[in-house]
This record gives sequence, C-alpha cells and structure tokens, in this order.
Amino acid sequence: MHPLFWLTPVGSVIALLFAWFLSRTIYKYDEGTDLMRTIAQAVRDGARAYIRRQYLVVGIFFGIVFLLLLVISLLKMLPIFVPFAFITGGFFSGLSGYIGMTQATNAGARTANAARKSLNSALRVAFAAGGVMGFVVVGLSLLDLSIWFIILNWIYRNLPEAVKIQNITSTMICFGMGASAQALFARVGGGIFTKAADVGADLVGKVEAGIPEDDPRNPAVIADNVGDNVGDVAGMGADLYESYVGSIVATMALAVAAGLGIQGGVVPLVMATVGVLASIIGTFLVRTREDASQASLLAALRRGVWGAAILVAITSGIVIKFILPGYFGIYWAIIAGLAAGVFIGYSTEYFTSDHYSPTKGIANAARTGPATVILEGLSVGMISTAPPVFAVVIAVVAAYYLAGGAAHPNLGLFGVAISAVGMLSTLGITLATDAYGPVADNAGGNAEMSKLPPEVRKRTDALDSLGNTTAATGKGFAIGSAALTALALIAAYRDQIQLFGYKLDLRIINPTVMIGLFLGAMMPYAFCSQTIRAVGRAAGKIVLEVRRQFKEIKGLMSGEAKPDYAKVVTICTASAQKEMIIPSLMAIVAPILVGILLGPSAVVGLLAGALISGFSVALKMANAGGAWDNAKKYIERGELGGKGSPAHKAAVVGDTVGDPFKDTAGPSLNILIKLMSTSSITLAGFVLKMALFK
Repeated sequence: MHPLFWLTPVGSVIALLFAWFLSRTIYKYDEGTDLMRTIAQAVRDGARAYIRRQYLVVGIFFGIVFLLLLVISLLKMLPIFVPFAFITGGFFSGLSGYIGMTQATNAGARTANAARKSLNSALRVAFAAGGVMGFVVVGLSLLDLSIWFIILNWIYRNLPEAVKIQNITSTMICFGMGASAQALFARVGGGIFTKAADVGADLVGKVEAGIPEDDPRNPAVIADNVGDNVGDVAGMGADLYESYVGSIVATMALAVAAGLGIQGGVVPLVMATVGVLASIIGTFLVRTREDASQASLLAALRRGVWGAAILVAITSGIVIKFILPGYFGIYWAIIAGLAAGVFIGYSTEYFTSDHYSPTKGIANAARTGPATVILEGLSVGMISTAPPVFAVVIAVVAAYYLAGGAAHPNLGLFGVAISAVGMLSTLGITLATDAYGPVADNAGGNAEMSKLPPEVRKRTDALDSLGNTTAATGKGFAIGSAALTALALIAAYRDQIQLFGYKLDLRIINPTVMIGLFLGAMMPYAFCSQTIRAVGRAAGKIVLEVRRQFKEIKGLMSGEAKPDYAKVVTICTASAQKEMIIPSLMAIVAPILVGILLGPSAVVGLLAGALISGFSVALKMANAGGAWDNAKKYIERGELGGKGSPAHKAAVVGDTVGDPFKDTAGPSLNILIKLMSTSSITLAGFVLKMALFK
C-alpha cells in the first residue's frame, strides 16, 4: 500500500473534528425568545418524526436487498463482501444526512436571533450549519472508504497487485450502490415532503388568503420549515455523499485497466484528502460587512470556494508528481474538472440570480399573468443547459487527451474519472455554501412567526435569496460531476463484463444498443413524471387540509386560535413515504430487466441514454426552478408592485411549478443515472447468468 494512502483516514478524522468544531460554534449562539425556541422545537420534532419513519421504510428495503445480494453471493455470482459493502454505504449516507439535518434544525432559530444583531453574525451561524453538513459528508465518506480499503487490501494481500485492486474496487463499487440507493430515497422522499408543504402553503396562504409567507396562521408553515431540513439538508447531504463516493470509487476501478495499479487507486483518495484541508482553510475566508448587498454576500461565499479550489489546484500537482511521476498529464485532467465545476457554478448563477436578465425577464413576464411566467421560466431552463453541457464536453475531451488517451484509451478514461474527483474535491465548502440556504430559509420563517422587527426578516431574506442561487449552483455542481462519474462508471461496467469473458458489441447499428439508448433516454422523463405527480398529489392533500382549517377553526384568521400544525406534518410524512417507493425502485429494476431481456450491450445503451438525457433534463429543472423562485423574491422586495400585486401572485404560481422541478425531480436525476450504473456493475455476473440473449 502506498504510504500516502494513510493521509486519507487522517483526513477523514480531521474533517469530522472540524464538523464538531463548527457545531460547537453554533451552540454558542442563543435561540432567542421563548416563542422562537418553541417554534424551533416544533420544527425539530417534525423533522425527527419524518426521518424516523423514512429510515424505517428504507431499513426494510435495505434488509430485503441485503438478503438478495447475500443469496447471489453464496451462488458465487458476487464477492461475499458485496452485501456488507452495500449496507455500510447506505448506513453512512443516511448518517451524514441525519447529522446535517440535526444541526440545521438547531441553527434556524439561532440564525434568526443572530440576525437581530447583524447580517454577518447571521451568515456565520447559517454557514457554520452548512459547514457541518459539508464536512460530515466528506469525513464519513473518506472514513468508510478507508476502512474498506484497509480490510480488503489485507484480505487480498497474497494476490498479484492488478488482481488485488480489481477485487477491491469491484466490492467498493457496491458500497457506492448502497449510498446511491439511500440517497435516492432521501432525495425523493424529502423532496416530496418539502415541496408538497411549500406548494400547499403558498397556494392557499399567499394566493388565496393573501397572508404573508411563513405567517403563523398558515397550518402548513411548520411543515414547510420541516421540509427545508428533511429535503434540502438531509436529502441533499445523502445525495452529495453518494456523488463524492461514486466519483472516487469509479476512478479507483478504472486505475486497473489504465495500468496504474495500486498507486492509481490511491490517487483519488489522496486528492479527496487534499480537498478536505483546502476546504477547511476556505471556510475562514467567508465573512461580510453589515450593509452587504446580495452581490457582496455572494462574493463572500465565492472567496471561500475559490480559495479552496486554488489550493487544490496547487497541491494536486505535488500529489501526482509524487505518486504517479510518469503520468503528470493526469494533473491537467484534474484541473479540467476543477475549471468545469467553477464554470458550471458561474453559469448557474447567471441563469438563476435576480441580478441578471434571465430571472429579471421572468419577473417582468409576471405582469401579464402566470402563463407567461411559466413559458419564460421554461425557456430559461432550456437554454441554461447549453453552457454546462459545453463545459462538460470540453472537460471530457481535455481530461481524456491530457491524461494520455490518444495513446492509451484506458488512461484517458481514468483522466475523465479523476476530473470528476477534481470537480468534487472541494465538496466540504461547496456543500456548506449550498446547505446554509435552508437554514437561512428556516431563520426567516422563525423571524416571521416570532414577529421580530422588519430589519431581521430583511437580513434573513437576503441570506435566503442568496441561498436559492447557491443551492442551484450546488445542484449544477452535483449534476456536472454526475455526468463525469457516470461516464467513468459506464467504462467500469464494460471492464466488469469483460472480466466475465463476455465480448460487448457496442456498435451504434447494433439493434440492442439502439433499443437501450431509447429506453435510457426515456428513463429520466418517466422518473420525473412519477416524482412531480407525487408532489402534486401530496400538495393537493395539503391544500385541502389548509383550506379546511381556515374554514373550520374559528378565530384562526384573526390570530385568536392556533392552527393544527401536526396534522399537516403527518399528511406530508405519510404521502412522502408512500410516493417515494416506485420512483426509487426504477433505478435498480430497469438495468436488471434490460440486461436479462436484451443482454449486456443493451445495458450500455441504457446507461448512455439515461446519462445524456438525464444530464440536460436535470439542469433544465434545477435552473428553471431556481429562476422562478428568485423572480418571486425579486418582486417581493418591492419591484413590479411588490407583495400582493398581480405580478406577485403570478410569480407565486411560477414558483410552485418550479418547486418540484428544482428540489424533487431535478436533483434526484443525478442519483438516478449513477444508481443505474452501480447497480449494473454490481449485478453484472447475475445478469449474465440469467440473460436470455448473450
């Protein structure tokens, strides 16, 4: 084992200790008045109740899949360690989401209370909560990867080096499958919960009743705040945990075919460790002055991300020079991934921030009604796919050829995979800038319900509006890395099939490949249909319940009586658990069925079709949703008539359409395409045995 490998477990411990340090920082701030504490406790209770119920359902699913994988392993179609790797991947993914959610619910009221003092204080609390999520994700990822690598390296110690790393990575890819499965359940279930509550609260509260956002008279307001935590924090944490692990494991798997041996397998682990240290340094660069504009707030967050990226760019060259001295072209592949990630962030900001013409155009369209808001938002989402696609295409070409793909194709594929690791290397701070948004949103809700002075809500709204942009940037970042990782996983699937002595026919004129492409391109649309309809059905129940309470609870609208918040939370929870099952199973079942019915070549087509289609659809949905949301907030700040105006009501309708786009269907697609790939690799031996056509 290369001596630099030991930096990885050390880096994981450092990341977790820094997350603990940030959590201690949060607890130094007070939660404020008794009413603020009561509201915060209601949100915590609702979030914990939802997570307990979700993890019970997911635990049953994991138990069933574990037994199936164990049976397949005992039949010698899988390594015996695979079922256990699957369980640990899901466990750590779920744990990271739970810890992040817990800290977010503890930080909401503290951020609101800090905003009574200054904008910078509120930013520090919210960003610290996001940092806990970011560093828990990278810390637990590296810890689990390190443990498995050490165990498997010892078990296979007597095998030749190439065979040893092959056995190690084939098991660890299944670890990625477990993480992906948990992430998909978390993203879909949490997304259904949060958007059902959000849509229901907006449609009845803002549009029908004409009361402000987060008004305590709205029965859905607590569920909305709970949803921010279970969907946008716990779901997002599990999502990016899976992206992070997937990119590292895919790169390790391709090191074998590239002829880089154990040293090549160690490189992504060390790169991730370097990113942890760079991200920690970057967090100390995030601060702002009291009278900061949204542009200044964004610049404060950029300083942290840019600082971490520059440090990674410098130190990764040293890592490659030391571990792979004869392959310095791989360094430039890492830089290509870093550059693509930064560009995607800028592109997302342009299409979703209300400082630029696309979002302002949506706001202006609101003057003529909801229909034009929808049309303008869809057009913005569609055109927003072009720059990131070009960025990923250029990154793939650059990484492939700079790594040496012209002479050695497998080395080029390794370069593409390591570029995804480069893109995600600063995940600690990138996720912090993303996860702080839901905390700021909760802080605004707490400020409104606690009737704090208007300047407090103004400060939390500034942080929340920026959070919409950084959240959209984080989603674009995750989607971009998913495209590079999924491409590497397809190559890993090809290698896995060839290990079984099967020769793939990947010619485009092969009918099975073409059928696979068509089916794969259809998958994201079928998946999005299921998730968006699920949000619609759940939101419909919330709308009816909120209307019922407004009508039946005497004194509610006058503020003399309290709504039944718990009832709405219960409806959201039950709906989310029911609706998440079918969409989540699609990712695992589809490649198995296609493999058995049409053969492994069709599976490659399926994965490629899903990757190409899913990448563009995910970008369109994330960016359109973010732009609709910020267009609404742009009007709420006093533009085009302000709150309560016809333009505002039209923008609220656009936002309710965008909610399931940006927080349920869109961000789940990057998990879908990777879970399909990891499932295909893990079950390749089983599918080959059962395939009707070989």
